[in-house]
Amino acid sequence: MDITAELQKIVGGRLSVSPSELYCYSSDASQVKGMPDYVVRPKSTDEVSRIVRLAYENEIPVTARGAGTGLAGGAVPVKGGIVLDMSGMNRVLELDIDNIQVLVEPGLIQDALNEALKPYGFFFPPNPGSSAMCTIGGMIAYNASGMRCVKYGTTRNYVRDLEVVLADGTVIHTGSKMLKSAAGYDLTQLIVGSEGTLGIVTKARLKIAPLPKTRKLVITSFENAEIAGQAVVKTFSNGVIPSACEILDRVSLQVLKRYDPNLVLPSEGDVILFEVDGTENSAREAAEQIMKVCAPLALSIRLAESEKEMADIWAARKLVGAAVSRLDPTKSRIYVGEDVGVPIKQIPELLKRAQEIAEKFNLPAMKYGHIGDGNLHLALFIDVLNKDEWDRLKKAADLIHRTAIELGGTVSSEHGIGAARAEYMKAQWGPALEVMRAIKNVLDPKGILNPGKLGL
Repeated sequence: MDITAELQKIVGGRLSVSPSELYCYSSDASQVKGMPDYVVRPKSTDEVSRIVRLAYENEIPVTARGAGTGLAGGAVPVKGGIVLDMSGMNRVLELDIDNIQVLVEPGLIQDALNEALKPYGFFFPPNPGSSAMCTIGGMIAYNASGMRCVKYGTTRNYVRDLEVVLADGTVIHTGSKMLKSAAGYDLTQLIVGSEGTLGIVTKARLKIAPLPKTRKLVITSFENAEIAGQAVVKTFSNGVIPSACEILDRVSLQVLKRYDPNLVLPSEGDVILFEVDGTENSAREAAEQIMKVCAPLALSIRLAESEKEMADIWAARKLVGAAVSRLDPTKSRIYVGEDVGVPIKQIPELLKRAQEIAEKFNLPAMKYGHIGDGNLHLALFIDVLNKDEWDRLKKAADLIHRTAIELGGTVSSEHGIGAARAEYMKAQWGPALEVMRAIKNVLDPKGILNPGKLGL
């Protein structure tokens, strides 16, 4: 069969087979590489279904892709085959404000969704650093979260129903408009976080939340990251749940100040950003409580003076990972060993061990991340032309992953497993991995959906 001709029958000119165009789809934001044989840009569920059915009949791998912002190789076609570029399916199909939900296509950018919701006083809370670029479909595939999941939860907490194309081209719905249901297996939650290995999402019905009336930001600094972690644990144990709780170590602060010299951040110590939201009174009371709880441990504490200052700090925080080259242009951030998470009580221990690992392998690193939910990003950066630094990096990353598992945590809190962390699935899940593999084999018996991912 002439696959190129058959794909052209389905999508016409929205097909790429030239090497130069295929190369653009051979990577995401990670170090994983894989060249597709075809790139197809569908515009409808029917087109996706027909493409996947063709692939199933001819046993051709299919990898769905949104914006390519992933950090684990999840959208990389490591086995070749067809890449489904879903970015053209990017419409808001229904704003159902009365039922506090929206219906969208998977290629919609998250910030675009929130701009559409803002006039109605609502928002879609998951807030990854790539919100200006990442797609809703990608967020669903990897259960994305970000800075505000401490209070608001992750993407899976907001997905009510999905339209999904299965491996043989069959189209199903996994949920409904209902807030709750006791009717059978929760297929919606099975698809969320499955990284495109069980089906291709073509529509998503999402719960939305009211925009808070106000936000306040408490900026604290501590002698070291361990004490900063203790302050977070103490804050939670005193009944305060911030909307965001971020750590920036000394190296992160240097990066941010080089990125924007006008940012007013502490000049010493490791910093915790505590954001609280709600009404004016409730937000102010929560901020005051945080300042009171942290005072005995902190080097400095202050409240951000304006909404602009808060916005500037959060904008800079979103870019800290990419801006690390400001410290040393000869080195690059490598996304390995960088998304681990542990129970909140273990945060100080994780911070301590992460620093010891970086020092053991003599690698520059910065520690930052969503400390309020135990998610630490350890940014290791190296000269990519130096083989010895690559070797040390891989050893350090391996130890970081295994440390997280040892502390009762996870090798990925939000960036996903993809191909980059697949080798750790057995260590984290044990016999449960075989259950995942059994589900995969039932829903995708020919193994065409995003093969080579999740250790399956």
